[in-house]
Amino acid sequence: MMRLVDLTATLDPANRDKLPAALAHVAGVIAPRIDYLNPAEDGGKNEFCASLGCSHDDLPDGEGWGAERLNDLSSHCGTHVDAPLHSGTRSGGAPARTITDIALEELFRPAMVLDVRAWARGGEPITIDMLDKAIDAVGRPIEQGDAVLVRTGQERYTMDDPEFFNQPGMSREGTLHLTSLGATILGTDAVGWDLPFPVMSARFRGGGDKATLWDGHKAITQREAFIVQQLVNLGELPLTGFQVAFFPIKLARCSAAPARVVAFVPDS
Repeated sequence: MMRLVDLTATLDPANRDKLPAALAHVAGVIAPRIDYLNPAEDGGKNEFCASLGCSHDDLPDGEGWGAERLNDLSSHCGTHVDAPLHSGTRSGGAPARTITDIALEELFRPAMVLDVRAWARGGEPITIDMLDKAIDAVGRPIEQGDAVLVRTGQERYTMDDPEFFNQPGMSREGTLHLTSLGATILGTDAVGWDLPFPVMSARFRGGGDKATLWDGHKAITQREAFIVQQLVNLGELPLTGFQVAFFPIKLARCSAAPARVVAFVPDS
């Protein structure tokens, strides 16, 4: 028997209004705009009638159908899988793969949770030492092909709280550490894998080192992996002994796609 744990955030257009003004231009990564067509209202009735060549008076039960139109939907919306192309045109010395290049078998993997809440702080890097302590707590090493889900503690914040966007972030060194140990899927409960944009921007302006810009993601250009962001419910998982399906929408030639991410946990 298996217990299913949904690790997927709900795409609610109401969350777009909770974004800080500085992030309004990326609202499409939080949720789409949705036009709701209700069966009992003109929207649902009109679309039904236009499709079937009838009038409102002809509706069998006085209603049309329910439908929704999604607008301003980023391929990186909500809980999503980043293909290597998101980080650059090359990955691991080869042309970077897109979402439709990735086989399903690569997206259904044994997984472990690395709980770094005791050490991670908002707006600061998650260090290799933190990761190693979390791996030790799991009780087994990362194995080739594992999915590693980093629990930063961001689940305690909602989008109404500014700290939601001030996540602990992964550096290039931390990312490469996980992939060198064999991880091929890198997940986080934070809104982003890297440090917050304002933190990275300030570091760049302060020192002029372009290598500090989005360095967690850019590490994928050196060693291929898939990054999954905006996970939820990591606290409902054991540290190891389960599998996760990271199945994205099949968007041709795209650098990412929203996904339904589900953990399959043996029911003890």
